[in-house]
Amino acid sequence: MTWHGQRGDMKVLVTGTAGLLGANYSRHLLESGHTVIGMDNFSGGYKAFLPKNDNLKFYKVNLENKKKVTEVFDKENPDVAYHFAAYAAEGLSPFIRNYNYRNNVICSANIINECINHNTKMVFTSSMAVYGGQEPPFTEDLRPQPIDPYGVAKYAVECDLKQASQQFGMRYNIVRPHNVLGKYQNIWDRYRNVIGIFIRKAINNQPILVYGDGEQTRAFSDIQYYMKPFDKLLDGHDGEIFNIGADKYFTINESAETVKRVAKKYGYDATIEHAEARHEVKHAYCNHNKAKTLLEFQDGTQLEPLIDSMFGWAVKQPNRKVKDMPYEVTKDIYDYWK
Repeated sequence: MTWHGQRGDMKVLVTGTAGLLGANYSRHLLESGHTVIGMDNFSGGYKAFLPKNDNLKFYKVNLENKKKVTEVFDKENPDVAYHFAAYAAEGLSPFIRNYNYRNNVICSANIINECINHNTKMVFTSSMAVYGGQEPPFTEDLRPQPIDPYGVAKYAVECDLKQASQQFGMRYNIVRPHNVLGKYQNIWDRYRNVIGIFIRKAINNQPILVYGDGEQTRAFSDIQYYMKPFDKLLDGHDGEIFNIGADKYFTINESAETVKRVAKKYGYDATIEHAEARHEVKHAYCNHNKAKTLLEFQDGTQLEPLIDSMFGWAVKQPNRKVKDMPYEVTKDIYDYWK
């Protein structure tokens, strides 16, 4: 691969620039002296979350539009593409199968096509969802066994990347992040980002809903600790898969109580209620030894200070409209989503 600029001045395409990963990593890249080519259609993020920097070249593009994606690649010819754009709603995905596969597979295929045609390396954010209900902590060598269409979609893209590499020599990495939290998260989507949902409920004086018995375990991770390992993938470790996230896991009950405790500091008296259990993995968290060894990944996540920081950011945000999705499957839809 031939770089179009110096090592400290690369041209990096970032999809999902207005989302949690894209908004944070784009800022980091810009601060590091790189040029960022941003692509987003604001279906899951907000224009206000875009970095304000002269070295950001932003294109409002629906990644399903193959012609528009090709035009951006032809014009910008990026060195690396970080494909963050996705609709990450595991629990909802069985009820929006068509949207899930269009958003998470077809859009990804359009990016892969152009990376092949332009000799652009691709860093793809897959998901812990590919592991399904296996025994945690998950390691990268486990055979994926997704239990929902979102996990199926992510694994399909992983397989396609391997095929593209084998046939065309395409350079790529796969990152499997999990339960990432931080500033610029969409807390107004009622189907995904559980901590964000809890925070929004508390701010709006609505009960925090815990699905089932609340003994599900998750390891919530701070977005700030993703920057260094992402940097290591700009030009290295081709073909490798990495888990990135927090080591310490909590029950959903513990997480809800933490949000309730933080909310009290900000003057909100949150309450917690339990609702119908949904189809989901009970225990899900990963082993990160590979990323620690090869990418110098160091996780410093502390859940309560992280939630406190998010809460302080969230209370300053405008009261955006909560997103509703049109269901494609209505059979057995949960009462709280009706």
